[in-house]
Order: sequence, then structure tokens, then C-alpha cells
Amino acid sequence: MAYAAWTASTAYSVGNIVRATSVQVTGLVFRCTVAGTSASTQPAWPTDIGSTIVDGGVTWAAISSVYEELSVLAPNAVIELFELQLDATLHGANTTYYWHNGVNANVTGNIVFATNTYIRLPITAEGFDYTSAGSLPRPTLTVSNLFSDITAILLSVNATTPGNDLGGATVRRIRTLKKFLDGEATADSNARFPTEVWYVDRKASENRDTVQFELASKFDLVGMMLPKRQIVANTCQWQYRSAECGYTGDAYYDINNVGVPTLAQDACGKTQFSCRLRFTGGQSLPFGGFPSAGLTQ
Repeated sequence: MAYAAWTASTAYSVGNIVRATSVQVTGLVFRCTVAGTSASTQPAWPTDIGSTIVDGGVTWAAISSVYEELSVLAPNAVIELFELQLDATLHGANTTYYWHNGVNANVTGNIVFATNTYIRLPITAEGFDYTSAGSLPRPTLTVSNLFSDITAILLSVNATTPGNDLGGATVRRIRTLKKFLDGEATADSNARFPTEVWYVDRKASENRDTVQFELASKFDLVGMMLPKRQIVANTCQWQYRSAECGYTGDAYYDINNVGVPTLAQDACGKTQFSCRLRFTGGQSLPFGGFPSAGLTQ
């Protein structure tokens, strides 16, 4: 079924199902579990199945937008769509390419979903399954290069950033059912599985027939570290005399915490003792930590 969009100040009965007014990449819609009248503004919809949200006098529970269709005896064909989005900083453009492999529904041409046209192109996508082994999946995306279309994209990107090979480009994997595609009687761009977002980690291979990319999650990119800023005990990482630091006093010290006469010579040693000198004249700070932003001497 196509789900109606949520509306303000509307009476809803138990069992009514609505979608958010914008597409939810979580693939969720919302079933009324407590009847009432909705609020004047749209709620902040939950992102986990089973979570609830109070909306005026209504309580909504998040459910999958495609679960009921998949649970029938003969479910509709699952359509797999791919979006490759470039990053202007990395690739010189922010172009988005839309593809589908067209095999699940025996589609012989391009298809349209959520007003986007997806070009039929032989694609093999593997390795998206999560396991309990502890490591994140690193899927591969193999795209037909029969007419050198992918090679042309690579040449364009490498002309801007030599050797990049689409590294860092965003890949979105979108799955929906054939009955929800644009042009169908039950078209609904909100009826989808949760959108998966991946990033091109490297080009694994390229020849006249195919180009294969190895994908990674946001938390599994080479050189990426969480948290991005390493925390070192008793070391301040704020910029001295910035809004974060908050120090605006006229007691000046050099990097070795020795008093100096001018602001030009003032430099923070980035230690807790450096803070104490400036904010409390060397006395202990509250809770033994660094001061809050906005304090003065």
C-alpha cells in the first residue's frame, strides 16, 4: 500500500499508518497505537523499529514500511538500486550516478524511483552481510565497463585528483519492491528497506569488461580514527584565548609557565598548571579539571 503522509491537527485511530513528510532513509513508517489528535508540528520520528513517539494525543510506533509486503505468500520482486555520489573536494564534481541491475523484476530498461531515473547496467554487489566475527563487512561492487563508461568517470576524476580512482565516493544501496516504483499504482518512495551508505575504499580491479570497487563503512576507512581527536590526560586541546578556552585575562606567561610582561610573549603550556596560573593564580580548579568556557581571570 502507499502510505499517507502525516498531517497536523488530525484525528487518528489505532492501526492508522502514516509516513513522515520527507523520505526516511531508515525505511520506517509509523502505526498509531494510542488514538488521538496529532500536534501542530511534526514530531522527531524515531529511527529504530519498535520505538514510540508521542505526537499531541497520538502515540506512534515505528514499523518497517515493507515488512507486511514481504510476509505475504508471494511477495513482490525486490528491486536493488545503487547511487554513486562524487565529492567535489575529492573528485572535482558532486555528480550522482544512478544504476540498477534490472534482473529481479526482469526490467528491460531504466526505472524511476523517488523521481530519480536509474540506468540499467550489469552490476554484482556482494559481501553486505554482517556477522558476529567482530569485523565490519567490506562489500565489493562490480560494475560493467563494456562501453568504457566507468573508465571515463575514472579518467575525469583522476584528471582532478591523480590516483584517486573514486576513493571516498559515497555509494548508497537502496532496496524496495517493484510495486512501489514510480509509475506503479501503489508507487511510494517511502516504502523501502533502510538505505545503506558505504564509501569507496579502493578500486580493486579494472579491465575492458568490468571495474570492481571495494567498499567500506564510515567507521572502517583507511586512516580514520574514532574518536578523531585523541584525548591525552591533563592536556588541553582548546585554542588558547578562543571562545572554548575562555581566558581573557592580563596575566601573561610563556609556554614554560614563567611570567612575561606582554601579550605578544603570552603562550599557553596546555597543561592543567597553565590553566591554574591564569584562572586562579595557581590555586586548584573546581573538580580538578579545566575551566568552563567564558570564565575570566
